[in-house]
Amino acid sequence: MRAQLARIDAVLVQAVIAAALSFAHLHDVASAAGQDGWKAWAYPVSVDLLLVAAWRRLRTGDAKAAGWCWFVIALVASLGANVATAGLLDLDQVPAWLRILVAGWPAVAFLGGTLLAHSAPAVTAETHNEAVKSEEDGPEASPESAPQPVIEPTRKPSAVPVPAALIEHARKVAAEHRTRTGTPIDVPALRARLGVPAPMAEAIAAHL
Repeated sequence: MRAQLARIDAVLVQAVIAAALSFAHLHDVASAAGQDGWKAWAYPVSVDLLLVAAWRRLRTGDAKAAGWCWFVIALVASLGANVATAGLLDLDQVPAWLRILVAGWPAVAFLGGTLLAHSAPAVTAETHNEAVKSEEDGPEASPESAPQPVIEPTRKPSAVPVPAALIEHARKVAAEHRTRTGTPIDVPALRARLGVPAPMAEAIAAHL
């Protein structure tokens, strides 16, 4: 645990030192190129933010080519400032091309940061196939339920006594009615044909 903390602390110290030196060198170059006051301090912030945005794009795994492109641009700007302040460039007599680069850097950094932060993620083949499959697999239509046959309740035999001869006569009447109309005779029609009370007609219909 202590060894891990020591490694982390060492990395943090190195990061702080590198950031501070690079920040100061970028400030000195911007100041020498004519960007005085707060503008000279804004340049190192712009370079470091572009580095962070490019590094995050490289870590996500999407559009690595764009991430590497802007990471190299920001790294060249940072390393160039470090080398320029090492005595290879006379900061009292800054060349015109360096002034042009420093003056045009904000627009370049803004373009790179916008493209890195707001570019649409690439659609992989697997994601595309899943989207197409979800569109094709629509909700299955539920089969229409078949109409259930209507089951007529069976007539229970009535307690009214019915003579056997009357039942035989009623059967003949019912057969004649079915032959003539094609439908079974109902209780009111049977009652009208036989001239019997309603309870007896129901009892006779139960025996048909």
